[in-house]
Amino acid sequence: MAASGQLPVTQDLSTLHAKLQKLLRFLREALPISNAHTVDFYTESVWEKLVDLPPETVLSALRTSAAASEACPLEEAGRMSDVTDFPKIFCETSQKLVNVEAFALAAKYYSVQNLGICTSFDQLLVALHGNQKQKTDENVKLDEFMNLKKSHEVQAMSELISSIAEYCGIKQIIDLGSGKGYLSSFLSLKYGLKVYGIDSSNTRGAEERNRKLKKHWKVYGRRSKPDVSELALQTTKERKVQDETKADIEGICNSSTASQEKPPASDFLSEFSGSVISDIRRQMENLKVYSHREENLCFENAFSLRDLLPVNAIEPNSSSQIPKRKMSEASKERRKITLKSNESNIYSPLTSIITADSELHDIIKDLEDCLMVGLHTCGDLAPNTLRIFTSKSEVKGVCSVGCCYHLLSEEFENPHKEYTQERRGFPMCHYLKEERWCCGRNARMSACLALERVAVGQGLPTESLFYRAILQDIIKECYGITKCDQHVGKIYSKSSSFPDYVRKSLRKLGLDESKLPEKIIMDYYEKYKPRMNELEAFNMLKVVLAPCIETLILLDRLCYLKEQDDIMWSALVRLFDPVKSPRCYAIIALKKQQ
Repeated sequence: MAASGQLPVTQDLSTLHAKLQKLLRFLREALPISNAHTVDFYTESVWEKLVDLPPETVLSALRTSAAASEACPLEEAGRMSDVTDFPKIFCETSQKLVNVEAFALAAKYYSVQNLGICTSFDQLLVALHGNQKQKTDENVKLDEFMNLKKSHEVQAMSELISSIAEYCGIKQIIDLGSGKGYLSSFLSLKYGLKVYGIDSSNTRGAEERNRKLKKHWKVYGRRSKPDVSELALQTTKERKVQDETKADIEGICNSSTASQEKPPASDFLSEFSGSVISDIRRQMENLKVYSHREENLCFENAFSLRDLLPVNAIEPNSSSQIPKRKMSEASKERRKITLKSNESNIYSPLTSIITADSELHDIIKDLEDCLMVGLHTCGDLAPNTLRIFTSKSEVKGVCSVGCCYHLLSEEFENPHKEYTQERRGFPMCHYLKEERWCCGRNARMSACLALERVAVGQGLPTESLFYRAILQDIIKECYGITKCDQHVGKIYSKSSSFPDYVRKSLRKLGLDESKLPEKIIMDYYEKYKPRMNELEAFNMLKVVLAPCIETLILLDRLCYLKEQDDIMWSALVRLFDPVKSPRCYAIIALKKQQ
């Protein structure tokens, strides 16, 4: 190894199994809440089946629990050593929820942070660097190349990956699910690593974006030098290249910006804001929250009132845009000028579908000892990344941040279905396989809910969920359809009223809207309006429980790595601020040296 720092001590497999066992004991009772679909909330009488309390009591108890949590963050939960130490949460006969305070306390106790299974990001960086200072281009400002959410993710993850690469003496990186190439480009341009970005979709866009970024990077590198005289003596040709590059990349921004509307949050969510977990309010004093949608490359970095709005809430400032014009012959000639990077730092986008059995030599001809990484690898790609790491001798380390848990395949989801030999995304470890544990798709969808964002005021779209639940009852009673597999989509944001929403939805579903007078539609609305707080309270229960399901999925992956004989070190590390980027945990592992 290039460095000799002692890596942080992590919990062994038996300790993780003990934590898993306790977590499963709680989830066996709590999982029906996560597996209930809000679309069927009224048609299936979900509240009556699962909760034995008035919705006002649930909302009030969650407020009280949140306030107590802020006063004594984890003190009460930390004293509990087992789910049996908690007061009775669910009724033994009906299995309904009867104690919201205990439910919230247990959910906090079984979160990743409280279980003590996380390794400190800062401690890991110190161990990887040893006494050496990492060599980077200090003049590079990441947020000049991408939006703040993405720059936050790329900056943290690229620093970690480059540190691991230096620690292991490795120069080749394989970025799975590389998408638009943000991470790959940055690892290549800033840290001088040879990166292969592999994505299942066409990678031409990433390749073009990287070409334009490299052009700007060269100009930026010259402009960022502290010698003022150099700036004054900048040639006309350099200015032209810079202007052209800015136009290139802003063109990418302007061609793909999409409007995004945010439904209004309910009164309770604003009251709940800032108090579910104690440290969130302190973190958020100067924080702007951005949507999870990945945006295209953009140079805007102005901290103004628009930064306080959701991304794409307003059109880009017209003064910052370069008008589109027909390219002159001279401009076309200038575009042919190639500003070549050092041959050692190359980013190569590749198009390929990756499975656990993919042969890397067939995809990368000059494969050598490498690190395998993935930033928000979707569904089964995250577990497959770990499986490739354990099975391929050339892959010496892995750093994987997964997302889209609802798209994971589960081995035991349908016990009557004959599965092929293809390996499923969950579970991975022997312990959960022996338990034949299944989460269910709705529960995995719930695991994607962002408790931290709700805690700082980014509430759930309660009214749109309410509209959809009533629509389901209308479809069932007026059209005789008990199960509707079609998705309505984002019709709520385009609707002026509930009747308008219903009619647009029926048209999209291919149902005859003319048979439904507006009076009948409004009768359904008036029928369920007094029960809207049931849906609101139930969604909050799902949000509070969400971190426990994510904990289970992450523990499964960590235990899988701990089971492998040739792995020297493995850990779970929180890389990102969970408000900026809710899927913030990385699974990291290094193999033993030959």
